Amino acid sequence: MKLFRTLVLALFLVTATGQLPSQDILALLEFKKGIKHDPTGYVLDSWNEESIDFNGCPSSWNGIVCNGGNVAGVILDNLGLSVDAELSVFSNLTKLVKLSISNNSMSGVIPDNIGEFKSLEFLDVSDNLFSLALPVGIGKLESLRNLSLAGNNFTGSIPDTISGLVSVQSLDLSRNSLSGTLPTALTELNELLYLNLSSNQFTKRIPKGFDGIAGLQVLDLHGNMLDDSLDGEFFLLSNASHVDFSGNMLQSSSSGKLLPGISESIQFLNLSHNQLTGSLVGDAELRLFGSLKVLDLSYNQLSGELPGFNFAYDLQVLKLSNNRFTGFIPNVLLKGDSLLLTELDLSGNNLSGPISMIMSTNLQILNLSSNGITGELPLLTGSCAVLDLSNNKLEGNLTRMSKWGNIEYLDLSQNRLTGSIPELTPQFLRLNHLNLSRNSLTSTLPKAILQYPKLRVLDLGFNQFDGPFLNDLLNLATLEELHLGNNLISGDLKSSPSSESNLRVLDVSSNRLNGYFPDQIGSLAGLQVLNLAGNNLSGSLPTSLADMNSLSSLDISRNNFTGSLPNKVPNSLQSFNVSYNDLSGIVPENLRKFPTSSFYPGNSNLYFPGGPPGSNNAPAESKKKRINTIVKWVIVVSCVVALIILILLAIFIHYIRISRRTPPEPLRSKGGVSKRAPRNSSSVVGTESGGATVVSAVDLVSSRKGSSSGIISPGEKMAAGTGYSPSKTSHLSWSPESGDSFTAEHLARLDVRSPDRLVGELHFLDDTITLTPEELSRAPAEVLGRSSHGTSYRATLDNGVFLTVKWLREGVAKQRKEFAKEAKKFTNIRHPNVVGLRGYYWGPTQHEKLILSDYISPGSLASFLYDRPGRKGPPLSWAQRLKIAVDVARGLNYLHFDRAVPHGNLKATNILLDGPDLNARVADYCLHRLMTQAGTMEQILDAGLLGYRAPELTDTKKPLLSFKSDVYAFGVILLELLTGKCAGDVIPGEEEGIGLIEWVRLKVAEGSGSSCFDSALAQETGDPAAEKGMKEVLEIGLRCVRSLSERPGIKTIYEDLSSI
Repeated sequence: MKLFRTLVLALFLVTATGQLPSQDILALLEFKKGIKHDPTGYVLDSWNEESIDFNGCPSSWNGIVCNGGNVAGVILDNLGLSVDAELSVFSNLTKLVKLSISNNSMSGVIPDNIGEFKSLEFLDVSDNLFSLALPVGIGKLESLRNLSLAGNNFTGSIPDTISGLVSVQSLDLSRNSLSGTLPTALTELNELLYLNLSSNQFTKRIPKGFDGIAGLQVLDLHGNMLDDSLDGEFFLLSNASHVDFSGNMLQSSSSGKLLPGISESIQFLNLSHNQLTGSLVGDAELRLFGSLKVLDLSYNQLSGELPGFNFAYDLQVLKLSNNRFTGFIPNVLLKGDSLLLTELDLSGNNLSGPISMIMSTNLQILNLSSNGITGELPLLTGSCAVLDLSNNKLEGNLTRMSKWGNIEYLDLSQNRLTGSIPELTPQFLRLNHLNLSRNSLTSTLPKAILQYPKLRVLDLGFNQFDGPFLNDLLNLATLEELHLGNNLISGDLKSSPSSESNLRVLDVSSNRLNGYFPDQIGSLAGLQVLNLAGNNLSGSLPTSLADMNSLSSLDISRNNFTGSLPNKVPNSLQSFNVSYNDLSGIVPENLRKFPTSSFYPGNSNLYFPGGPPGSNNAPAESKKKRINTIVKWVIVVSCVVALIILILLAIFIHYIRISRRTPPEPLRSKGGVSKRAPRNSSSVVGTESGGATVVSAVDLVSSRKGSSSGIISPGEKMAAGTGYSPSKTSHLSWSPESGDSFTAEHLARLDVRSPDRLVGELHFLDDTITLTPEELSRAPAEVLGRSSHGTSYRATLDNGVFLTVKWLREGVAKQRKEFAKEAKKFTNIRHPNVVGLRGYYWGPTQHEKLILSDYISPGSLASFLYDRPGRKGPPLSWAQRLKIAVDVARGLNYLHFDRAVPHGNLKATNILLDGPDLNARVADYCLHRLMTQAGTMEQILDAGLLGYRAPELTDTKKPLLSFKSDVYAFGVILLELLTGKCAGDVIPGEEEGIGLIEWVRLKVAEGSGSSCFDSALAQETGDPAAEKGMKEVLEIGLRCVRSLSERPGIKTIYEDLSSI
């Protein structure tokens, strides 16, 4: 019956029109079948059989362009279409010139028959969900002039057949996951005007020959992993006007010069976020930038003093931030009208000296933040609208601001400014962002702030403002963020906010506010963050909280609130803290998703129906808790007694063995010549202090034959050193000492059971050392410590150079291909606060995997900080501790922002102190990238036992180490520096032992935060400046160990520490 109806319909159509639907129409209908969602009905309501135009092309269909009886164009851009796209059907459109379907949600692949689209001149499928590799046939589109595949999920390499696009003028493959090397075939596209391959994963060098494409105007390769030296010939000969190579790993040429020259055609040049070195002061460098309009060299390693750029007459934008420039800022950049400069960014360098005035009439954006600029605020004239002088050493008051005009964005935070804010109004009528936080400003909040008609962000936090809170601030219609935390502001919050208020963030924490929770705040419908913590507010919580539908973070901890929690809170709430209050009753169901730290300590009468740990649920549970506490203490005391007995027994046995032992002969090399490491301050054979056993790398190989564990067993006759360790027999990450040697009578060699040597492959990450496996085999080695990854040794090479060799435990490392791929990413990680990785060794057996890195002496932070037997040297001073904190933060900031990798294993034993100045350098970074999932899990477990694991890493079966988990571990280290205590220690409390973080929080909540400080710092706490610095570091440390959503980034932490 169905077949009969189809024949009747076809007969009717033939009778009525004399022809069937064309091939073009059938192809479009076939494409329509893949449309799953058309939010506007643009296609589905238009492409139907009723509207078929039987002349061959459905000109009435939306998005269809006809040329005679054929479809010449399909244009479906920006429609939000969700389509399983079968692009191969368009091969039937024999006259198709333009196919443009960008900015939709179409998935599929570029079909293998793409080469059959012979007439196609314009193809744009950008910003969709297309995937897989580019087909070889794409090179057959000889008529194609514009090709855009940007913003998809394409993978693999660019096929060499791309050279077949002989007519292409614009080629955009950006924002995909393409990889491999860039084919030289790209340089054969002689008609090319625009080439964008940015935001992919291309590696190695940029092919030569782009300078030979006469018409090329734009070359954008930013955001890849290209690691070659800059091609000077390209920059000299190129006709391009826009060149962007930023976000790669490119280096300066071997000659030491940045570039030999720059073509007059290049007007926009971006080389930021690379690894360029050198200076800009030489005569050759001064002539480089004569024709440029935009120059961005930020986030490199350029150094030396800054030139005046008098020669750059056309330069409008100059960005040199986050390099290593030193000296004064040239006057011509700030005062001269000979330059057309409108934007200048010199932030994040080491520039110094005062700035007397800023007089340029062209300069509109000026960023000099995070330098060492001194003196008073400069005089400011001209048209500067954005001014950032934050994180410097500016002093004096704010009176010079009275003559500033036209400012729209002003940041003077993290300086040493004093006095009050002038009552200024006319000068700041355009001001929309004002940040004066982290200074020493005093007096009351000026009422002139209320007269700024465009103010959106106001940050006056971390000063010494006092007086009453300006309630009218909540009525400013333009204000979006208000930060007044950590001041001395008093009074109460009474204002009824305007219904037109756009306030999103309100932070008045750590002040002296009193009264009740402001019920009117519930009318702030757009408020997202509300922080009232650390005040003297009291009373019950209003039910109007439920009306704040945008609220994502609420912190009212450390107040005096009573009563019950509201039964309804916004579903948008992601961060919640009511601890250290006097709330009571049952925790409502919609708040039970938050951790117990959101409610306790404090709130002794607040409980969960299920009675989680920390809640006071019933007398029976309290009794059980007391019994558990007694049992714990009995166990702890028993363990201590047993440990003391074992230590005494070990000393006795050791004494007996020494008394019976005959003096050993000195170690000899293969030729029989005595070998001894050169003397230095950290490793002198024959010193009185215990240290690490000297062995040979050959012995290590031999002893491991047939062993399934990388952990050294007692049978291997390896001592771990005599420094204090919580558990000498455990494999936790504890490196007790770093560099001491045993006395001569303690020297011992392993029994050599075979003549084996290191016969695998040594791979170096740079050319700073040359070494063969045989030479490494001969190197005497000293045990430094054990970790979850394996065991570390100090190897002494034939030339007297020391290396740290980490012998990985069997089973923790990835397979060779993955291991090598990840190891290459460590290439050129060089920073004064990061221990350099030099290479790795891959042996023929599973247990022969070594990682080579710089040897740092005299030892780890743990060996200097903790008050334990064997501590190195006297207690660290406050200045030393603060310097160590800043050094570590600087190293982490480099890893996070310059290298885009988390450390993953930060703890006191992985912070090594270098030289007599104890410069801190982070070690063992990114090793999780070389580990199997099991190895990473063991590392995270290790961090948990030692007190450095972030809470979010315990919530999933496959935890992911992140930048924020690094910040948490760094916060723990800050607390260790302040208290002198080990994060893994249990600190006795009133009822039971608690961890370091909980102990510090408890002391701060009780108002006795200073009692946390290390007793070794007692004399320095009498110094007001030192005590103020300790309190600031304490506040920073507690911020670092907040919940994930509230935890700041390391850049903020580094800047805050640097300002102390």
